[in-house]
Amino acid sequence: MGLCPKPPRHPARTDVAAPLLAVFLLAAAPAPLVAEEPPAPASAAEAGPPERGRTEPLWEIGAVGGGGWLPDYPAAGQNHWNGIALPYAIYRGDFLQLGERGIVRGLFLDLRHFELDLSADAAFPVDSSDNRAREGMPDLDTLFEIGPKLIYKFLPRGSGQELDLSLAARAVLSTDIVNWRYQGFVINPGLTWRDERFLDGDLSLVAGVNPLFGFDGLDRYFYRVSPGDARPDRPAYKADPGYIGTEMTLGVSWSPFERVRLFGGIVPGYYKGSANEDSPLYRDNFTIAVGGGLRVSLFQSERRVPR
Repeated sequence: MGLCPKPPRHPARTDVAAPLLAVFLLAAAPAPLVAEEPPAPASAAEAGPPERGRTEPLWEIGAVGGGGWLPDYPAAGQNHWNGIALPYAIYRGDFLQLGERGIVRGLFLDLRHFELDLSADAAFPVDSSDNRAREGMPDLDTLFEIGPKLIYKFLPRGSGQELDLSLAARAVLSTDIVNWRYQGFVINPGLTWRDERFLDGDLSLVAGVNPLFGFDGLDRYFYRVSPGDARPDRPAYKADPGYIGTEMTLGVSWSPFERVRLFGGIVPGYYKGSANEDSPLYRDNFTIAVGGGLRVSLFQSERRVPR
């Protein structure tokens, strides 16, 4: 993903909640780990031990890859195929958890119902020559995001189901690898439901609703048309900060073998009411992304921890 000076010609989604990456984070994650239910005093243990004695490696290293049919950017009128393969590493400590559903989990705050994490996201580049609305305009570079995420957990840990209300604030950086630029920040509240043991098996279902708000220049990055880029069918436009749209994530994952997890998902997006609905780059009130892939664990610790 953006490992060469020139971004690949076939773009994928470039909004701050890229559907393929959302599927990676929400659907590819295995059933609840000790990261979700660390050892606790007797009062928290009353819920009983994890179901069926399931365990996970304390750490693991492997590869994850997938692809999808993805909108070019929020409210874009075009989709393109794209894919990615990356190495991954996960550590599932009693308190500190790395590399799964975020960069760091439980490091700052880990209470009965609240959790404060350091979250990250990324988005693929767009070659403007492949997008009719942006033809002749500068390309959209690879985006990286990082920032805090506060989570309130409605359901007790260890139950196999989760219902979480979250609020994330992440800085957005664009890069062509040579140059890095700050492009603003995103505010991303969300409501997520997850069933890790659907039908008492190793099938995991997840559904989430995530409104998106962009500030401090992020609106200009996606929707501004400078006078130099204007043409008869694309007038100049000064973008406004605020509401971008709302997306829903529907995902499923399954482990046919101990070290392999398959996942897939669909992400509808609805952008009616966007602060930049009048931009000539705003092309469709509704978009849909479909993606899937697999995760393979290549190396694992002998020590295992409860799910």
